Amino acid sequence: MDIRVRHQFNQTLADHGCSPLRRARLSELQVNLGYLCNQACEHCHVEAGPKRTELMTRNTMERIVAWAAASGIRAADLTGGAPELNPEFRWFVDALRAHDISITSRCNITVLLEPGQEGLAAWYAERRIRLVCSLPCYSRANVDRQRGKGVFGKSIEGLQRLNALGYGKEPERVLDLVYNPVGPVLPPAQGALEEDYRQRLGEDFGIAFSNLLTITNLPINRFAHYLERTGQMEDYLRLLVDNFNPATTGPLMCRHLLSVDWQGYVYDCDFNQMLGLPLGAAGRRQLWEIDPMRLEDGRIAVGSHCYGCTAGAGSSCGGALA
Repeated sequence: MDIRVRHQFNQTLADHGCSPLRRARLSELQVNLGYLCNQACEHCHVEAGPKRTELMTRNTMERIVAWAAASGIRAADLTGGAPELNPEFRWFVDALRAHDISITSRCNITVLLEPGQEGLAAWYAERRIRLVCSLPCYSRANVDRQRGKGVFGKSIEGLQRLNALGYGKEPERVLDLVYNPVGPVLPPAQGALEEDYRQRLGEDFGIAFSNLLTITNLPINRFAHYLERTGQMEDYLRLLVDNFNPATTGPLMCRHLLSVDWQGYVYDCDFNQMLGLPLGAAGRRQLWEIDPMRLEDGRIAVGSHCYGCTAGAGSSCGGALA
């Protein structure tokens, strides 16, 4: 029997006294501004790329801003694709900031070098936007293998540009890097790997950064296709199941975060969004149909992919959990 059938995530939670998984108080929105991206990474669970056309409209953004302001949301995490390629991105950021909502932008670094984005780095620095930037390795060969030829060199140039503006050096200009494994393995210890990144990037390129976040590749969409194509799906799922860690379930991002797609529909997390698994496994609803006061203690929709966030030290948009 397939491991995806034999091992049910809810049963694993129950076996460890963690079931059912329920929401804590909502503290952050994660908003996907669309699937358009200047890259098409092998591990991308969003399956983003240059040919995607899905983009959030200004009208949807306005409704999200109004809901967030009325609900007392204090933090928004903006993602994509490359969120900056949405023509309304800068308007959206400033509209959220006008309501004292802090912004995290998930930047792939190379977008800073795209035509029409020449002033983006300085725009970020002026607003002191926290940046979470993908750099899956400090090795040129590994990055180019996973993200495309030439991406490493452009990433280094982008990071140097951000450093020159104070990112990674000044406390108010946070530059966090994201590591995810090149293949079907768990990330190494986050702290030790961060020291390796600091040494290699500092010595080789003079680059500084704030923190390193390790994220596990989830076996969905583009990465799942890779695993199936190479015959590694079964072994990878078994690795995740065998390394389930109950200590990771408390700080899971799905407990305090609400994921919003480019059309305004809501999910427990970004991964559920990509699988079309609605908030609480209930019917599809848009953000402005949700009463934020009724979210706390609600059940979270889970599936076998959730083993990816709970294996080893755990994985979240904020890095390791345990």
